Amino acid sequence: MTRLIHSLDSTMQRLAILTAGGDTPALNATLYGAAKRCCEIDVELVGLIGGYRSLFDNAAPHVVLNPSGVTIPELDPTWGGTIIGSSRHYVDANDEDSIRKAITNLRRLKIDGLICVGGDGTINAMQALSSHLPVALAPKTIDNDLGLNYANEGGEASGEQRQAILPSEMINYATPGYATAVFVAADGLSRVRTTAESHSRVAIVEVMGRHSGYIAVGASYGQPDIVLIPECAIDPNRLCEQVREIYKAQKHAIIVCGEGVVDADGNVIGSAKDSTDPAGNLLLNGAAEGLRRLLIDNIPDSFFQQYGSMQSAASSIFTRKVGHTQRGGRPLLFDRYYAAQLGAKAIDLLKDGQSNVLSTLQYDNNTGFKVESLDADALRDSNGIIHARKVHPCFYDSAEMRISRIGVEYLLPIFENAIASSDMEAVRQSVFDSGNLHHKYESVQVRIARRTHHLT
Repeated sequence: MTRLIHSLDSTMQRLAILTAGGDTPALNATLYGAAKRCCEIDVELVGLIGGYRSLFDNAAPHVVLNPSGVTIPELDPTWGGTIIGSSRHYVDANDEDSIRKAITNLRRLKIDGLICVGGDGTINAMQALSSHLPVALAPKTIDNDLGLNYANEGGEASGEQRQAILPSEMINYATPGYATAVFVAADGLSRVRTTAESHSRVAIVEVMGRHSGYIAVGASYGQPDIVLIPECAIDPNRLCEQVREIYKAQKHAIIVCGEGVVDADGNVIGSAKDSTDPAGNLLLNGAAEGLRRLLIDNIPDSFFQQYGSMQSAASSIFTRKVGHTQRGGRPLLFDRYYAAQLGAKAIDLLKDGQSNVLSTLQYDNNTGFKVESLDADALRDSNGIIHARKVHPCFYDSAEMRISRIGVEYLLPIFENAIASSDMEAVRQSVFDSGNLHHKYESVQVRIARRTHHLT
């Protein structure tokens, strides 16, 4: 539950902030919003280098983000990624020695409160520290999977999910980084479309989303013929039938799939390797390749010889991963604007004496978007577990394998004004800047390293 601590104005003078987990395009914007708010209330904000990993380093590498009440020039909200770095290190709530070490280092830094920028894994780690100092979370994830589809989701007395919702009921409507990731995915689909169309091929484009298909749903802006999400098991017969129908009509097909799509038995079609990433997630060989094999096994070569220009299914079907380009680059206006607001709100929550809370982005049909807050424990289900938010069934038409009318209603408020003219102007000015040909890339991390302090 939310813990009331005390007033920031009288007791807190130095806060810390870290970015954890996978990077997103809007992390620096979140840091910027938090730092600007701290400048306004005369509080020092310390960026912890390398996410949670810094808490277990006796040197506790850190950088002051607003020395003398001014944000450092490296903190640019239009720059993707995070200038203070991130890592997959987490805090184990059951490891008392690790928690003790983390708290000791924070006290050595004279930190009065901590803001964590992250998703569901980050919030679990944050809560392990909440009994020792005030903590708040500013949300981020390109997967858009931090939050609930409606209040008390997973805690229903019946144990059954509601079958219909209004998008405005969602808790934490959208997370910073999602809009930019969808922009990249949709643009990628549009580009793959023309090559598939030119050569009568079937393209399977894989986007991120291990447990949640929000990016695949959002990629509907790229007009794919078929959308496949992890929440809806794939029927091989129905999929192959749909591909045949589309291919006969237009001599090509575009499929977009989330990386975690599953078969009728719940097995990940990408097939899991025996190893995991640093966060403990199973590594996947690739959903797109798995789907390609499925189509090759079920659609004969003769079909493509008759209706296309290739001699075999294998030569007619190709795959592409949008990959890590979804995570990087300049954030769109929607992401950087609300990321900054959510970062500032996290500071305000600590200022108001709250802890174990997160800032959230809510939407109302009449008033639009607004930044609010939520008790972090409200995200837990009846078993006390925080799950990745899944695409609600009413957002997706499983029969047609595409976004539903309600899904469209959900996306429109996010993307109607997601891109600013300055975003397009930045592309025009930067991509073919002649200086890029003459000068080496200068990493912001080099300049941050000069500002970094270490405890002795």
